[in-house]
Amino acid sequence: MSDNEKLKPHRDAIDHIDSEILRLLNQRATHAQAIGHIKGDQVIYRPEREAVVLRRVQKLNPGPLSNLAVARLQRAIMSECLALERPLTIAYLGPKGTFTEQAALKHFGQAVQTQPCSSIDEAFRLVEANQADYVITPIENSTEGSIGRSLDLLVKTPLKACGEVILRIHHHLLRKNNEQQGFDKVYAHAQALAQCRNWLDKNLPAGVARIAVASNAEAARMAAQDSSAVAIASLMAAEYYQLCALTNNIEDEPNNTTRFLVLGHNDTNPSGRDKTSLIVAAPNQAGAVHGLLQPFADHGVSMTKLESRPSHGGLWEYVFFIDIEGHQQDQKIYAALAELQQRSAFVKVIGSYPVAVI
Repeated sequence: MSDNEKLKPHRDAIDHIDSEILRLLNQRATHAQAIGHIKGDQVIYRPEREAVVLRRVQKLNPGPLSNLAVARLQRAIMSECLALERPLTIAYLGPKGTFTEQAALKHFGQAVQTQPCSSIDEAFRLVEANQADYVITPIENSTEGSIGRSLDLLVKTPLKACGEVILRIHHHLLRKNNEQQGFDKVYAHAQALAQCRNWLDKNLPAGVARIAVASNAEAARMAAQDSSAVAIASLMAAEYYQLCALTNNIEDEPNNTTRFLVLGHNDTNPSGRDKTSLIVAAPNQAGAVHGLLQPFADHGVSMTKLESRPSHGGLWEYVFFIDIEGHQQDQKIYAALAELQQRSAFVKVIGSYPVAVI
């Protein structure tokens, strides 16, 4: 039997399966449209529902596709179906090609409309003014820690956290041409320069200037206009700005990862596996910080993050950013937060949201 004869039954089966998949996808889309009509002007994006769906398909997955592949496919289906109801607009730190845009597409899928902004502040303002539906912003990096500007904005914004994204960060050395020599400057976001410091020290000549810019995509855009420069950015940025990758994966930490928050105007209901983020200010007295943490211990609430940051309200005054496991509607968390209100000078719940489905 020839190879073509052996392949034919498999190809015929694939053609039949593809036809059935198409039929079922359109059937699913019809139900999504019906749900959109029933909702009317109500909120159409329900992150808790999407999280439940993603976890369900991963639990049902028999292979050989990996759970990550199954989640990507399911996310794409949900994104296209949601766009039939109404395309969402997601604001992010631009220009096009940033890791934040990458995180937005990972979380919402390719069917959303992304709106690049010149700063994180502008991205927040667009959503606060209802000119975009959601903002996605970096919160912390596994190598360099928290993103200060994002944390400062969380103190003041009325927006509520409704999701998180965990994105593996790969940095690439990009240039307008593929020449390995003859450049005298490297553009990158300050965080990227820090995340690649050891590699740069080892591999770049001493005279190459390291210039911090607003984003890695901005670095790529600038390098595309300057043949004497290289940039540190993503492969997405390389594609947007038609740059060559001189060296791939130059980050010092092989597990370099950034966590992002998604924020909008609406609260999120429990999904069964949630996280709650809040900001707390301690009264200026001895033992105040211990008092802030005691309600969580008393009610059996697990805390996953505790970080202090200047409050900008007075010299040596601080606020604390706290992440806890569970949803604010959970009984034990509701009780802990009620007690915390009595002990602290200020409490703001940023939001409860599903734990990222990686």
